[in-house]
Amino acid sequence: MAKQQSRTLSPFQQRWHNIIFEANTPAGKAFDVALLIGILLSVVVVMLESVVTVQLRYERLLTSLEWIFTALFTLEYLFRVWCSYRPGAYMKSFYGVIDLLCILPTYVEFIFGGAHFLLTIRILRLLRIFRIFKLVPFLNESRQLTLALTHSRRKITVFLFFILLMTVVLGSLMYVIESGHNSGFTSIPVSVYWAVVTLTTVGYGDIAPITPLGQAFSAMIMIMGYAIIAVPTGIVTVEMSKLKGEEEVDQRICPHCMREGHDANADYCKYCGTKL
Repeated sequence: MAKQQSRTLSPFQQRWHNIIFEANTPAGKAFDVALLIGILLSVVVVMLESVVTVQLRYERLLTSLEWIFTALFTLEYLFRVWCSYRPGAYMKSFYGVIDLLCILPTYVEFIFGGAHFLLTIRILRLLRIFRIFKLVPFLNESRQLTLALTHSRRKITVFLFFILLMTVVLGSLMYVIESGHNSGFTSIPVSVYWAVVTLTTVGYGDIAPITPLGQAFSAMIMIMGYAIIAVPTGIVTVEMSKLKGEEEVDQRICPHCMREGHDANADYCKYCGTKL
């Protein structure tokens, strides 16, 4: 399938593209800082709306602030679509979807507001918390962590599969040990749930063994839990150490596939081959 061509932008659109999508220029950095402040303040407003006493006392103020933030994020979304070389690629990208989720709930609430829609609207209002995902592009270290997780995904997948098998075995053994003693181990799935809680050192305490053999067995599982926590941490740490000496990626966005994370000296996108 032929690669879809990017559209031609006017000089004015190109200027706004550099401001909105690029963070290497003074104007781009200023835009990112302003957007970062707006995101944080909007998330605070959403959190305050969930506090009943605050919501009842400052309902009009919180509603006004929410509409102000919604209008600003709507303008930002429209500007991103307007000055993108490929608007469709941006709208279908991860951050394009997140940007859309930041503004839709308020409009849906306004259009379908009503008494019998109240429960549904409350759920939709919680979608505004997706604005916090807009913070991710501002964290340069998150790119290093993402690369480390990507490089170690096979090892972590094998490790998690091994842990899954282990919890099934440990839960089954505990069921055999504790069944018939009225200790809460009523089935193998319940025992597997207990094994997960114990192996991860969470320890809710809703189910506990009462036999000496069961208590000794659970103590062994608790000690194993510390080693299990250390393994994935070590895997990711090794990958991050390998990446530490590599050249830092910049924040240029490919005009074709709308992806970022390229090397600082790259002339072409490493994902689709388009010239940056």
